[in-house]
Amino acid sequence: MLDETKTLDELIASHKPGHALDQPFYTDPEIYDLEIERVVTQNWILVGHQSELPEPGDFKVFNVANESAIIVRGSDGELKAFANVCRHRGSLVCLVSEGKTNKFSCPYHGWTYDIDGNLIAARSMIGDFDKSDYSLNKVSLEVIHGLVLICFSDSPPGVESARRDLAEPMAIFDFENLKVAAHKSYDIDANWKLAIENYQECYHCATAHPEYALMHTLMVDNRKRAPLQTHMLDKMEACGIKEIDIDKIDLNAPPGEMGYGYSRTALFEGYLTGSKDGKPVAPLLGNISDYDGGGSDFVFGGFSFLLVYSDHAVAYVFTPTDMRNCKCDIYWMVRADAQEGKDYDVDELTWLWDVTTHADKKIIVDNWKGVQSRYYKPGPFSNMENAERMWTEWILQQLQRD
Repeated sequence: MLDETKTLDELIASHKPGHALDQPFYTDPEIYDLEIERVVTQNWILVGHQSELPEPGDFKVFNVANESAIIVRGSDGELKAFANVCRHRGSLVCLVSEGKTNKFSCPYHGWTYDIDGNLIAARSMIGDFDKSDYSLNKVSLEVIHGLVLICFSDSPPGVESARRDLAEPMAIFDFENLKVAAHKSYDIDANWKLAIENYQECYHCATAHPEYALMHTLMVDNRKRAPLQTHMLDKMEACGIKEIDIDKIDLNAPPGEMGYGYSRTALFEGYLTGSKDGKPVAPLLGNISDYDGGGSDFVFGGFSFLLVYSDHAVAYVFTPTDMRNCKCDIYWMVRADAQEGKDYDVDELTWLWDVTTHADKKIIVDNWKGVQSRYYKPGPFSNMENAERMWTEWILQQLQRD
């Protein structure tokens, strides 16, 4: 139940700007249900790269809270998404996480669908039953320069501004021709918002992530970072990387459209990429000719974030499982023609963000334990938590939608 003394509107109105969220936004079941209805199912979520499903019949299943989607390459060669819910009595249709098939058969009563979602078999039905009336329900899907996103809404936010404005920076790294070299999923025993808040600030990096802090200047206060950018900016153009800054994130999103953003930040001098020793772990992406010593941040909506070095990309996707648990999916991407064992080693490629995410899991769970205490009161954000502040304000805005 909601806070006994305040309604949701009153909680939102009493939120102190520049401060963390009040306790009920993390612990109240009714607010969580509203988040699923008004935030989670109404916004785009990254589910991988088009290269994962190259042939008709290739599929994967993606679960978010109480929703499940089948993403499949259809008979026409196009990617499609369907609700993983049988049109008979609602059973999950596909119980495996990925594979290749020419049909999906519900394990409950055998209703069978082709890879385009059409019902093709339903035995012992009576009357004027018409199979064409019982196709799998469609889930909104968009491919943005190779990245695949879904939304559990029939009227999702527009993506055309993001597709247009991100075309240039995504072309630098040739996103269309990347491939997923590794994918790991991390279960986190905490409310989902704490996981996303943690990802968006580096106030904790110096304390909690010694491996990351050695190489990334983002762990330095914003006001002191500018001089550390010089070596990257001086090399950027010669390496084939343009200086671009796009801030249409969260509340800055175009009306009715998904928020998005792009920026590039220097690593400390001597580090070329995000790896154990800062040395290359894969071939250079796109038409990049050399290492400028930087890493790019892409934002796609409120759930999906990418860090792109000169030789590989790392995509972070956060989704709720229930009010007390969430999931973090990480996709490591390299150029499509790179060969495992020859051009890259998976353990070396994934090392930095695997060790960082395991450390983050502990931080987030400890945060969750403290947020549930009777002594928790939201404190003020630091200068290094501006992205987190903007995201929490976006959440409050989303909760007020019809």
